Amino acid sequence: MTMNDSTLPVASTDFNREVYAVLGLPFDAVTMAQAEARLLADLAAGRRNFFSTPNLNFLVAALTDPAFRDSVLRSDLSIADGMPIIWIARLLRIPLYERVAGSTLFERLRAQPQVPIKVFFFGGPEGVAQRAGEVLNADGGAMRCVGARSPGFGTIEDMSTPALIGEINASDADLLVVALGAKRGQTWIEHNLAALRPPLVSHLGAVVNFVAGTVTRAPGLVGRLGLEWLWRIKEEPALWRRYWRDGVALLSLATGKVLPGALAARKRAATVPARLQHSTDGLHTRLVMQGDWRAADLAPLRQAFTAASVNAGPITLDLGQAGHLDSACIGLLMLLYGHQSRTGHGFSISACAPPAAQALKLACAGYLLDARAPQASGIPGVPATIYPHKE
Repeated sequence: MTMNDSTLPVASTDFNREVYAVLGLPFDAVTMAQAEARLLADLAAGRRNFFSTPNLNFLVAALTDPAFRDSVLRSDLSIADGMPIIWIARLLRIPLYERVAGSTLFERLRAQPQVPIKVFFFGGPEGVAQRAGEVLNADGGAMRCVGARSPGFGTIEDMSTPALIGEINASDADLLVVALGAKRGQTWIEHNLAALRPPLVSHLGAVVNFVAGTVTRAPGLVGRLGLEWLWRIKEEPALWRRYWRDGVALLSLATGKVLPGALAARKRAATVPARLQHSTDGLHTRLVMQGDWRAADLAPLRQAFTAASVNAGPITLDLGQAGHLDSACIGLLMLLYGHQSRTGHGFSISACAPPAAQALKLACAGYLLDARAPQASGIPGVPATIYPHKE
């Protein structure tokens, strides 16, 4: 496809996404086939899709790095790239049933014959992105490489010069694959997203190595059993430290958050009907959530969030009379927080009843209660602060 505009507009937030909160991050409840269809549909429409692929390492890092966490909250699609996330979801009775690995999603886009896709590889060790492009083009399939660049290990600014961004845009790529390491990759994408023309953008770090053949991907059965980390250590021994740290963190999360959350889900009493009060004063929207909020109750909340986002002003939530918030409700709150952060408008929770606060705590979403600290938008020209509305 050929884009006529110099850049794509920043996408509006789709509050109808079926997302669920898992330990601080939102995950879209999509299958591999649905994720592929979503990307192809966005490509056909020339619509921006910055998609994130959180695995256990993402999840652990996001707990202590707000900017990294918020990059996922501001994504247009967040897929569960890791069996530990699926196992946690099952324990918590969250309907994420299928691992949607970013590398597998790329291979599906590569293998489909109907839609021509032009890809640009950005990152990886010197020469690997170029080699990946050569291998891809030798396939003769519908996907072909139109550019490759290994920018080295400078600062985000060093890798964001007008010449580099211009090279990517001039390639007329449909899919930009970034491989700079998870944190640097997400930061680079957000720093440059408004200036980039490719509709589909994602950090898919290992994909460059897999395509180039410098690293062999684990067999399918190994991945389905959740043992891909062992294969990756075999291929890249230096990764053992990362996997060790993530494993220790997972054990702590399991005992401190997952098991208490699973027990609470099984002991939960009958619900108090959810009710929503909605008022607008100029650009400021105030929403009062009462009762228990579950996936089946979210339609009015989705409508209110959509209307408030169109109003383009600060949003205050009052949870002082709220009861339990399930993972679908918390996931939707994360999308709202991410939207307000991305657009530079205010977000705050003015009051929170104990049951709602406990649900947020178990979901590692306590940050929603405290928006006082400045949050980087990552988008040039967008105010880099969330200002909480003061009562």
